Amino acid sequence: MKDIANYLHGQSDRDYIMFLTGTNTGLRISDILQRRVSEVKGRKSMIIREQKTGKRREVKFTRLLRKELSIYCQDKNPDDYLFKSRQGHNRPISRSMAYKILQKAADEFHIDSIGTHTLRKTFGYHFYLKTKNVVMLQKIFNHSHPAITLRYIGIEQEEINREMDDFHIY
Repeated sequence: MKDIANYLHGQSDRDYIMFLTGTNTGLRISDILQRRVSEVKGRKSMIIREQKTGKRREVKFTRLLRKELSIYCQDKNPDDYLFKSRQGHNRPISRSMAYKILQKAADEFHIDSIGTHTLRKTFGYHFYLKTKNVVMLQKIFNHSHPAITLRYIGIEQEEINREMDDFHIY
């Protein structure tokens, strides 16, 4: 993760902040790309309405994300999109462009099967490892059941694989 973050930071501040926002908030890429500078500049959290669910949600920023957003937003217009496209006037980058950015970083480190949803799942995986609080993560993700959340972040499969390593019949 740190290598990808450093790589993206070397490529573009915008791409680095997009990566940090995804891995530090657990938001879907569709919700990340619609954010404007005024929603994050100088704030500890933001209120959004999730595009997929239509639910209103407060998103608290981690210390790292707050610090990096503060630096990134310093000279930006409050009405600008946070992840502004270089094409057109004040438009956000597209979902496909976000995918290309992440794919290029993944290729650099020979990582397979990465996508925009990887940011959200990465947040969930690390949040769970740190807190072991699947119910809280379920609420963050707006999942209907803890089992769905564990499967979503790959914990079930990881536990199965670990148990199979030690399993034998005779």
